[in-house]
Amino acid sequence: MIDHTGIGVADVARSVAFYDATLGALGLHRVMQLPENDGVDSVGYGVDFPVFWIDRFHPHGVKQHTAFAARNSAEVDAFYEAAVKAGGADNGPPGLRDTAQGYPPGYYAAFVLDPDGNNIEAVFRGD
Repeated sequence: MIDHTGIGVADVARSVAFYDATLGALGLHRVMQLPENDGVDSVGYGVDFPVFWIDRFHPHGVKQHTAFAARNSAEVDAFYEAAVKAGGADNGPPGLRDTAQGYPPGYYAAFVLDPDGNNIEAVFRGD
């Protein structure tokens, strides 16, 4: 079981603006930042504790993939719209994914590239 994860970004301030909007659509928000007063090095997102970090310490531009669980398909839609509005690039609009391509039945997801080209996904696995 994973406790937390994170990715390196080229510009923490630019990425914070993107992730504040994008993860906010899923009910996640900044819960920690380092240094505490300005968060220029690292910012953690979650509900009660950080589960996803962005930081300047890890390599950026390595095109990582992170999928965030959504509580319903409307959250997937909101995630996608917030991400694109915040400057993300479409990498697969919201919708049911094709089981013929290996997705399980009921897999409703959206994919967006963040400012560093990382592929982020919101997924609702249906009933």
